Amino acid sequence: MVELIEEETAELAADLQSLRDELGALLELSEESARPVDLDQPIGRLSRVDAMQQQSMAKATREGHRLRLDQVKLALAALAEDEYGLCRHCEEPIGFKRLKARPETPLCVACQGRMELKHGG
Repeated sequence: MVELIEEETAELAADLQSLRDELGALLELSEESARPVDLDQPIGRLSRVDAMQQQSMAKATREGHRLRLDQVKLALAALAEDEYGLCRHCEEPIGFKRLKARPETPLCVACQGRMELKHGG
């Protein structure tokens, strides 16, 4: 694997900053839909169940966004420390194509695959 060149690093830094802003906006917009359902609200039982399911899905989506935002922040910190683009496990360079697809990824394809096999996911 080849280390990133300056232009690739700059492009990925812009991607990370854009992703950070996008995820922050999504979290802000979805805050209302993840609030607990008011059980005293005068709606039918099925509507209440539907509202609770939607709230549960919104909470799960928000958690996914929050976790991804945390990864983006870690990637931006690694960028500032000149350690961005190196696998946190094997310390080998992560390919540009992988980083372009998921700029916050902390692992190379090989280590990600091993981790998924180990954790069954």
